[in-house]
Amino acid sequence: MQLEWARPGVLRATAHAFEFAALVAAARFVAESAPSEIPEEALDQLRKVLDEYDAQTARLRKGTPAPETG
Repeated sequence: MQLEWARPGVLRATAHAFEFAALVAAARFVAESAPSEIPEEALDQLRKVLDEYDAQTARLRKGTPAPETG
């Protein structure tokens, strides 16, 4: 895995698919069975990240280009 700053506050990650899959699996596990001491706001943020991941992987499967970001 390689991380680099794309710009302030934005990281670019280059990872093998299995590395990223492991991170997503761990995030799903936490989102679905988190202990009560994890703040609900943190879980909501994690669930939003996972929703965006799901949307982006669906886009990749369809072959749709990524939207341009500025």
